Amino acid sequence: MSAEVAIVDYDVGNLLSVARGFERCGAVPALVDTPDAILDAERLVLPGVGAFGDAIDALAQRDLVEPIREFARSGRPFLGICLGMELMLDSSAEFGAHEGLGLVPGRVVPIPPRGTDGRPHKIPHIGWNELRRTPSGGGWESTILADVRDEEPVYFVHSFMAMPDDEQTRLADCDYDGVAVAAVLRSGTLYGCQFHPEKSGRAGLAILAGFLALEREGAHG
Repeated sequence: MSAEVAIVDYDVGNLLSVARGFERCGAVPALVDTPDAILDAERLVLPGVGAFGDAIDALAQRDLVEPIREFARSGRPFLGICLGMELMLDSSAEFGAHEGLGLVPGRVVPIPPRGTDGRPHKIPHIGWNELRRTPSGGGWESTILADVRDEEPVYFVHSFMAMPDDEQTRLADCDYDGVAVAAVLRSGTLYGCQFHPEKSGRAGLAILAGFLALEREGAHG
């Protein structure tokens, strides 16, 4: 039986590309935009592109913030993609101060305009970059990265980056001219990808398949 996956539709994100990615993994994706549909989902995906404040406002206007938080507490698998991952944190400094969903303690900050060598680099960070295991995040077995190779490239497009309070939340980073950028976050069955798995070739499809393989954990906090 094909896995069902609900994708939050709030007019922020390339939903069809995400849906097609899951279809290629054998899933049955559904776009959802109501509280009841979110709360009834087996597994939930929050995509996103654009500005943090606009996105959280769009969720609030549709009364989706609290249902997403309730879903996240249920132990069912959740995946934030790009801006959707950033929304998982407590706050963002993008174009002012904004409150996030608070699913993962931490904040969203600008990518430093220079690498560790002092030379300026391009902002936004656009293009392919390698996923690297973090010393504090534990192994990738039994996670959405179970079938991804260390240093396998994925596709990024972003100007801000997540800074979780707990370093163990960082499952994978990428190196941007010496700057460690959180690429994958994990807290129980809550995951976030700063990159676009639906645009990341073999590795991206392996990540989406890994998400579909996750099982529900006991409800938390």
